[in-house]
Amino acid sequence: MATQQTKGLPMTARWDPERLQREIADLQALEGRPFFQRAGAYVKRTGPGLLQSAMTLGAGSAAASVVAGASFGYTLLWVQPIAMFLGVCMFAALGNIVLTTGERPYPAFGRELHKSVAFLWALGTVVASVIWHFPQYGLAAGAARDLADLAGIAIADSAGGFTPAAYGVSFGVGVAILGLNLFTTWNYGSNARGIKFYEWFLRCIIGLVILSFAVVVIRTGVDWSELMRGFCAFQLPDTPGAATVVLGAIGAAVGINMTFLYPYSLLAKGWGAHHKKLARWDLAMSMFLPFILVTSLVIIAMANTVYDPTAQRTLQDIKPVDAAQALVPVMGSSLGRIIFDLGLIGMTCGAISAHMVVCGFTVCEMFGLEYTTARYRACTLVPAVGFLGVVTTTPIWLPVAASAICLTMLPIAYIMFFILNNKRSYLGDAVGHGWKRAVFNVLLLVAIAMATIGAAIKFKSGVVDKIPQLLDRPAAAAAR
Repeated sequence: MATQQTKGLPMTARWDPERLQREIADLQALEGRPFFQRAGAYVKRTGPGLLQSAMTLGAGSAAASVVAGASFGYTLLWVQPIAMFLGVCMFAALGNIVLTTGERPYPAFGRELHKSVAFLWALGTVVASVIWHFPQYGLAAGAARDLADLAGIAIADSAGGFTPAAYGVSFGVGVAILGLNLFTTWNYGSNARGIKFYEWFLRCIIGLVILSFAVVVIRTGVDWSELMRGFCAFQLPDTPGAATVVLGAIGAAVGINMTFLYPYSLLAKGWGAHHKKLARWDLAMSMFLPFILVTSLVIIAMANTVYDPTAQRTLQDIKPVDAAQALVPVMGSSLGRIIFDLGLIGMTCGAISAHMVVCGFTVCEMFGLEYTTARYRACTLVPAVGFLGVVTTTPIWLPVAASAICLTMLPIAYIMFFILNNKRSYLGDAVGHGWKRAVFNVLLLVAIAMATIGAAIKFKSGVVDKIPQLLDRPAAAAAR
């Protein structure tokens, strides 16, 4: 059974209970209001979905969108909306569980399912946050070096390595991003006002990212007929590798660490059963919409500049920074390159902060630590080793091992959410009823299937296909 020790978080619910009660009263008063009045009031109160947007709109989304647009033009615009819609459905199920019970998921899942499954869920979250922290800093540093190169600063020596100036630029942007995120994430764990400050920080970051890529798209133009066809035709190119790109994107739009972050961000806000409608609006307006806007804008920008319809090949090796450089001849100036680079830096900044926040929650739970400001702040530093990504990449075995853990756990986590969302002995009438419950469960099963297929595809490319490289390296080293 649930205990007081497993309920809630010592954030809004305990730090500002009067404000929380006023919010609940306001939400109840909104029930009979016209649609647009309710919509405006809900949008003002969104928040947890912003953290999901920040986490998913990072180096991985940037790279995937660049490849999709550069390889297939407008054709795959439909993929990301489908992928994120399925993710939102699963998050809605998770939100129903948490908002109904008010329990923290880690102890609740361990009790209702199995402690080992809950532990692996948390472990996958920490591993993913640490490992994928490196490419965030790497992308930010690469974009900063590209801006330095544009300014006439030599960033490569005659041998193709970094110059001292390049190292200075790389560490400089890394320190700036780390410092900014320490300030914002530590505010999140300080008090209810700190949570609100952090959410506005994310709104500004996401807004600037959208604006940056929108400017590039406006400058390069939009083929509106191809845009509509890309969203509505659900085409699958016959180019080799296209099916793998599509299925992998659908199955992996949501990361394992996002599934841990979302319920804890709900509890941190003090949300409960009265916030269920607000939570659904939050997922639509703060998670789904920003993700679709950013990824679509990047795809369109690449379709307008890099895509060659006669090439008939998948450009898997193209990097986001390469894409920024490709904008110059098309736009006739360096403005697009500058704006695109700044947009990439903004994406990484939001993702880094979300990684830090989720580790603040997860590590405390794994070790059974009572939530205090000091402990939360200390735990947010766990992924900070990724700062080294400004000048280096992780050893090949590390992302291979991380992929094995994280990709395996995502479908398992989805199955956990599906089971508990339908467990009447745990949720009571909140499991739903009638045709709505049946349709929603079908969508959840589709999401589980797509997550499993996507994880299998990425497991093969990220783990199985790289094992020979790992085995060959010791032999090659011995031969030398």
